[in-house]
Amino acid sequence: MATKSEITKRIEAQLDAAAAARDLLAGDAQAAAKREALRVWQAARLARTHDDLLQSPRYKSTASFFLTDIYGPKDLSRHEQAVRRMLPLMTTVLPAAGLETVADAFELNALSEALDAAMLIALGGKVFSLTDADYARAYRAVDQRADRERQIQLIVHLGQSLDRLTRKPFIGTTLTMMRGPAAVAGLGDLQDFLERGYAVFRKMHGADEFLERIASRERALLDATFADEGGGS
Repeated sequence: MATKSEITKRIEAQLDAAAAARDLLAGDAQAAAKREALRVWQAARLARTHDDLLQSPRYKSTASFFLTDIYGPKDLSRHEQAVRRMLPLMTTVLPAAGLETVADAFELNALSEALDAAMLIALGGKVFSLTDADYARAYRAVDQRADRERQIQLIVHLGQSLDRLTRKPFIGTTLTMMRGPAAVAGLGDLQDFLERGYAVFRKMHGADEFLERIASRERALLDATFADEGGGS
């Protein structure tokens, strides 16, 4: 495992990458609304694809967390300066495994920001009345297959990181200790992400099957969309 110093540098680099991705849409007055519309549409697509996991007694809490926090409309890096201020405290309080989970989350967030920015440029105003066909055409036009594959890899890796975190002694107590300082620093979203992620993965008692289902379906959909067979749904 990387050292805490190396992980901190990785977090800072991903914050920079997310900011650069947002800058691609800086000249668009509707950028925030378009981004929200795209991510809400994507979350609805994910809910359709993984409906059985959302209905499963064992997996439903984790599936819901994935759709809202890992592969959904939230943006953990939007309080960039607050995150940077809190990094020394996180580095001190969290074990390396916990800090690595934060780094995984920010790397996924930065990549998703970049992919969404490219999609929004391709879609233009269509994003407000988006169809499966429009999405699939833009997806192929953007042509970032390697990055899409990396996104799926990161989703699995982040899930594995959260699962490992549940086996670390005293991590629940550590997260509780961070609640106050995180709230003061304006990092309630990040704190909530860590606490709820820890809770749902701990409740699931093993993440391998869940993560394999998510990854295999998303990879199949990726293949179908690039082959113009799946329509992006």
